This record gives sequence, C-alpha cells and structure tokens, in this order.
Amino acid sequence: MAEGVRGRSDSRLTERGRATRERILRAAADMMHVKGVAATTLDDVRAASGTSKSQLYRHYPDKDALVRDVVAWNAAGVLERQRQQLRRLGSFRGLERWRDALVERNALHNGAHGCPLGSLASELADQNEDARRAAAGHFADWERLLEAGLARMRDSGVLRADADVGGLATGLMAALQGGYLLAQTARDVEPMRIALNMAIDHVRMYAAASGGEPPESGIS
Repeated sequence: MAEGVRGRSDSRLTERGRATRERILRAAADMMHVKGVAATTLDDVRAASGTSKSQLYRHYPDKDALVRDVVAWNAAGVLERQRQQLRRLGSFRGLERWRDALVERNALHNGAHGCPLGSLASELADQNEDARRAAAGHFADWERLLEAGLARMRDSGVLRADADVGGLATGLMAALQGGYLLAQTARDVEPMRIALNMAIDHVRMYAAASGGEPPESGIS
C-alpha cells in the first residue's frame, strides 16, 4: 500500500486484510480518476475490486472514508514519481526532462483524465473540506520539490541570485495544472506542452550570464 495511506485499524490487519484494502483502494482510485468522485459509487468499487459488501464496509464504512484514502493514495504515487524526477534537478535541461516525462505520461490517454491529484482536488474543493485541505498540503509538497530544484539552480549559478525560486515554482505548478486541464478538455497534450514551455521560458529570464547553459527557448 502506498506510504501514508493507512486506515485507523491498519496495524491490526492481517496480510490478507491489507491486500483486500489495497485492492479496494486501487479500484476506487482508478474509477474516481476516470469517472470522477460523484459518479463512482461504493457498489461500483465493490464490483471492480471483486470484494463482498461485508469486506468493503469493514474497511470503508462510508464513501468519505474511501475518498480520503484515495486522495492520499493518488498523492503518494504522484509525489514519489516527482521526487524521483526532481531530486537532482539542477539545470534547464533537467526542467525540460521533467516537462517531457509529464507530457509523455499524460499522452498515454491523450490527456483525457487530467492530473490524478488535480482532478480530485477540483471536484472535491467545494464538497469535502478535509479532502480539500489534504490536497492543498500535497500540492504544497509538490511545489516544494520544484522550489528545491530551482534553489539548487540558483545556488550553483545557473539562475541569478535574485531569482524568486518560490514564485517560479508556483508559476511552474500553475502552468502544469492549467496544462492538464486544457489537455483534458481538448483530448490533446499539446496545450499542456505549450503551457509548460512558456513557464520554463519564464524561468530562463532569470538565467545567470555565466550559468553554464545557453538560455535556449523551450517553445518549438
């Protein structure tokens, strides 16, 4: 099970019980990402996960409990991938590789389903305050990964000393999430690529004169 996604009685579950919970959670996360939270019922999840009603309700007595764990599950997966991609970010080429990985992953479904975390956050923001706060915290963690990479670029002389790495990280995150939405509605990842290219080009405006990398344009 994804790190940080544990119910109140998880420590007392048998190995079989943990496997059942993970199966339920995987099915729910997939369905909510594709269909949306509102359109996904507990009966849908039960059928998709191959569990009985008693098994489902033993782990998730109501939909709110399941939604909370789905948010945490999606966030754990997204953030782990982002840590792997951003932990050594220190150059413009690294930013381009980060962009390419996100766009290519989203292209697998022609951008149809959006960001696994952002889509949930958008749907739940006005309906479930606990889920909204949790999603906001996960987005802040994601943004901090970007900020840390940009700080390494600044500290190594790739970016100017006066670069506001926090603001630049927010701009990259906004471009990414807006790009996900445009790709989802257009069923085409090109708007996402363009949004990220423009955000990276904005970061290039803060390239140090002797940063060791030519300030190449990201827009083809």
